[in-house]
Amino acid sequence: MSEIKGKPTFQIFRAKDAPGLMETGHMKVEPYTDLQREWMVKARDAGLLEGDYLKVLFDIPGFNLTYAWLKKEYPLALHSHDCDCLYYIIAGDVRMGTATLGAGDGFFVPAGVPYQYTPGKRGVEVLEFRTVSHFNMVNLSKGEGYWRNAVESLMANREDWAAAVPPSQMVLTER
Repeated sequence: MSEIKGKPTFQIFRAKDAPGLMETGHMKVEPYTDLQREWMVKARDAGLLEGDYLKVLFDIPGFNLTYAWLKKEYPLALHSHDCDCLYYIIAGDVRMGTATLGAGDGFFVPAGVPYQYTPGKRGVEVLEFRTVSHFNMVNLSKGEGYWRNAVESLMANREDWAAAVPPSQMVLTER
C-alpha cells in the first residue's frame, strides 16, 4: 500500500485475489471450553468447514472489509468480538431472534455484545465492516443442546452445501 503523508492512496481490490479470513490471521479464536472443543471436533467432522466462505476483500489501517457467504441454515454459534462490526446483507436472508433481514438490510453489533443469526433457505451473503484488522471471536455457545442441534443441522445440509451457489448468483439464474 502506498501512502502520502501517512494517508492511504487510491486503491483497487479484486475479490479473486482476496485471502481467506483464517489464512490472514486477522481473527483470533479465544480458547474453547472442554465441551466446546469436543463438539467443535464433531461439528468439523459433520461438515462445519463446508458451510461458510470468508474472504478479506480490503484491509488497511482503520478499515477492514470481509465478504462472508454462509450457506443455508449454517449454525452460527452465539459469539462476540472485541470490536464494533457493521453488517450489510448483499443477498439471501437471516433470522435474528424474531426478525428476518434480507438484501439491503444490515445490523450493527458493538464490541463485546453477543449475537447470532441463522441464514435462510438460500443462505446469505454479507459484507462485514470493521475499523480494525485484528479482532477476536469468543464462542459463547456452551450448552450441549446447542451443539447437538448444530451437528444435526450440519449433517442435514452437508450434501446440499456441496452444490450450493451464493444467493446473489441464484437471482441471476432464476430469471
